Amino acid sequence: MTDVHSKETRSYNMSRIKGKDTKPELLVRRFLHKNGFRYRIHVKNLPGKPDIVLPKYKTVIFVQGCFWHGHEGCKYYVVPKTRTEWWSDKINGNITKDKSARELLIAQGWKVIEIWECGLKKKTQDDSLHSLLTDIKA
Repeated sequence: MTDVHSKETRSYNMSRIKGKDTKPELLVRRFLHKNGFRYRIHVKNLPGKPDIVLPKYKTVIFVQGCFWHGHEGCKYYVVPKTRTEWWSDKINGNITKDKSARELLIAQGWKVIEIWECGLKKKTQDDSLHSLLTDIKA
């Protein structure tokens, strides 16, 4: 199957996708700040360059996009019908890197929390954010 967009349009669309400071990430950061947490962001010297690092709690938080990180069983994770093999390789590579970073962080004594994009949608946002507080303090 061929792409429904021209190469130029697809390139433009892909260039607009952000890797950091995404809406879900900003939502979590605002919530944490409002609840008195102070954190660092995108710490380069930690495995996986976590989105949020809470040094006081020795905790890192990854805010994962369901599509990009292959959220199993999620309606937002659907492998595209065009270039399926390429996308599968890309997403599986992300999953492998995520697992490796998680294992390295745990080995270094960090608590690792993953928040999925789908958990930050309007219906589930409050529950997800409040369970985040519980997870941090546990």
